[in-house]
Amino acid sequence: MALLTPLFAFLYHLPQVYKWLLKPYYVASLFMSIAFLLVRKTPGICEHLSTQREDGNPCDFDWVILYTPSAVILQQLTLANITVEQHVGNIILFCKVANVILFFRLDIRMGLLYLTLCIVFLMTCKPPLYMGPEYIKYFSDKTIDEELERDSRVTWIVEFFANWSPECQSFASVYADLSLKYNCAGLKFGKVDIGRYSEVSKKYKVSTSPLSKQLPSLVLFQGGKEVMRRPQVDKKGRAVSWSFTEENIIREFNLNELYQKSKKLNKTKGEKNEKMSESQFPPVPEEEEPEAETQEIDNESKKDK
Repeated sequence: MALLTPLFAFLYHLPQVYKWLLKPYYVASLFMSIAFLLVRKTPGICEHLSTQREDGNPCDFDWVILYTPSAVILQQLTLANITVEQHVGNIILFCKVANVILFFRLDIRMGLLYLTLCIVFLMTCKPPLYMGPEYIKYFSDKTIDEELERDSRVTWIVEFFANWSPECQSFASVYADLSLKYNCAGLKFGKVDIGRYSEVSKKYKVSTSPLSKQLPSLVLFQGGKEVMRRPQVDKKGRAVSWSFTEENIIREFNLNELYQKSKKLNKTKGEKNEKMSESQFPPVPEEEEPEAETQEIDNESKKDK
């Protein structure tokens, strides 16, 4: 059951996985992940490769060497505390590492060539940014303080992120889904790029160092003051291990309770707007209809004449 549950969850999100895999970044990553298999099975190339098989067939290899990568992939599927994007990213990363080892075992020149391609790909290609629907306010170094202190009744959840961080990129879709579900007048979601605004990073004490592992960081603000953050930071300035799943965020930040309280603020704002509209535009008095008796008297006087 420990393996079947995450496997079913992965299959449930498979249509969404297809959308990611069709993007150029993931298409290239997929080909690089199976590069060793393609080289070993491509006619015209495999004939020139060395082999250690007893039958001397260079276009085939012992499938036993794939047992270890397969075991690691299955282990990744059992990790329930990471998102599907992180599952896919971890699997692709491990497959690339396995390809490096296999190519070096085959020929040191091919190993160096593949390793060079991986480094170039890492430096020039970045995972695609999330471009889906969201209810998120993007702050700058000049607007974040003003927005957080504008209305003390509004609760803000702010993500401190950097575009170059793979963890932030994989978390973008999760954060966007939360904003679509819980955003309202009294509960709002925001983001600030501390890789771009270093002053914000210093003021709110969120380190951008990859060694600190503080990216992304979620901070809850009420009345313009910080109430809590995840992940927490120890005395050495390192983030305490915490999984950025939707379930963890809803539970740790009490989003369901905050959302119910924020609905009341939404209702009070609506009632105030109605009262203001009534005071600005008083009701127009209805015109009185002429009495029937006066009309009859006028008709009789006309007949007498």
